[in-house]
Amino acid sequence: MASAAVARSLPASGSNKAFNDKGKPMEVRLSNMVAAKAIGDVVRTSLGPKGMDKMIQTAQGEVIITNDGATILKHMAVLHPAAKMLVDLSAAQDIEAGDGTTSVVVLAGSLLGAAEKMLNKGMHPTIIAESFLKASVKAVEYLTEISTPVDLKDNAQLLRAASTSLNSKIVSQYSTILAPIAVTAVTRLVTPTSTNVDLKDIRIVKKVGGTIEDTILVDGVVLNQTAITSASGPTRMEKAKIGLIQFQLSPPKPDMDNQVVVNDYRQMDKILKEERTYLLNLTKKIKKSGCNVLLIQKSILRDAVTDISLHFLSKLKIMVVKDVERDEIEFLSKSLGCKPVADIEAFTEDKLGYADLVDEDHAAGARIIKITGVKNPGRTVSVLCMGANSLVLEESERSLHDALCVVRCLVKKRALIAGGGAPEIHVSRMLSQYAQTLSGMEAYCFQAYADALEVIPTTLAENAGLNPIAIVTELRNRHAMGEKNAGINVRKGLISNILEEDVVQPLLVSTSAIELSTETVALLLKVDDYHLTR
Repeated sequence: MASAAVARSLPASGSNKAFNDKGKPMEVRLSNMVAAKAIGDVVRTSLGPKGMDKMIQTAQGEVIITNDGATILKHMAVLHPAAKMLVDLSAAQDIEAGDGTTSVVVLAGSLLGAAEKMLNKGMHPTIIAESFLKASVKAVEYLTEISTPVDLKDNAQLLRAASTSLNSKIVSQYSTILAPIAVTAVTRLVTPTSTNVDLKDIRIVKKVGGTIEDTILVDGVVLNQTAITSASGPTRMEKAKIGLIQFQLSPPKPDMDNQVVVNDYRQMDKILKEERTYLLNLTKKIKKSGCNVLLIQKSILRDAVTDISLHFLSKLKIMVVKDVERDEIEFLSKSLGCKPVADIEAFTEDKLGYADLVDEDHAAGARIIKITGVKNPGRTVSVLCMGANSLVLEESERSLHDALCVVRCLVKKRALIAGGGAPEIHVSRMLSQYAQTLSGMEAYCFQAYADALEVIPTTLAENAGLNPIAIVTELRNRHAMGEKNAGINVRKGLISNILEEDVVQPLLVSTSAIELSTETVALLLKVDDYHLTR
């Protein structure tokens, strides 16, 4: 680090000076700021609807194309500890709000730039950090004042928020298809009293084939796996009774590797006969319970099913789906109302789930299993996500996830604010006015914080190829004249009332971005030394 260079440059006689030297904490702080600002600059170009996309190649040679801040930073090989804090910051925003992951990093970079200028003027870092935290509390207050409450029954408002989130993605031209899916999926899970939605209850199944337009919300459950037809088993089952098993339909094996030497063919026949009898008994017990669709969990130690057991199951007219992942078990048992069974003795009729139809469907060239008409379904939703190739499909899923998160934010905090840089400019103006009522260092810090917030509208204008200085000045002027909802209309390249353009975002996205970025900056300011452990 730079501090090591400072220590080396000191003469030998003053070797103790490095310990009580005022330069070292300053060096560490500046080094942290430079690293963190570099991360902010990386994602800055991908902010907003006209933002650029990044192409990332992973260590396995896989290519990812995205403009989602959290995804970009998650895949970056970041070594500097301060820069890692900004990667964690965007991950925290992704968990809390799900959207605004780019804005939060850009904002933190801008605040660090403001703090650096004040440090160079000789202000104490603790004063700066405390003032910034106070300013962030004020900023959240001002944002809450201009927000409009939202009713979850009003689908139009939810659609506007989901569409705004999708408009800044690569798949923006499909926002008319993906936004209603996101809104319907979340509103199905909401109860009148709920304050949050668990997105694990929304399952997105990805299949390459067709285009993004073929993405649908399935009324029932979709399985990525296909029905096993090798033993000519059924692929369609009406009035289905669904069993979910976690044991194997294969001959038992010891856990250790061992070899049994059989030197008599009669003994060999006996072993094979025993295996057949064992499997036949298992399959008969399954049939006895009334089960006619069997979902089998993936097995690591031994085969989940063998050819003989598949043959028996197809003779008994039981439809088989194998390789169900362990993390899908909970979702499936919740959706279908069946209980996972780990032992054949416990496999009884009360553990089964009931559905009108289980059918293998060929949707746009991709094979999937659809379970419809579930008798007592849990509160879960399945979405079938289609795409022409894996790159588009992955990005479509990420965009859909962000849209789902936006609708979830409105469940958590039921308020909307304008987008397009309008709230940032409004808060910046209000903070500047408030700073004039303060005195001393604090007033100076508040003013710097207010100026730093302008990075969002400035970046939006820059990425859209507009003149940032002219646009932001005009925006300030409009807000000074009392137009609180004036924002940057990126499509037309001018300032207009953003609410009329239907550019809205949840209040939680902005407040969470301001709180999290300010906390991170305050934390970085308070670090004055850096040590490696042995």
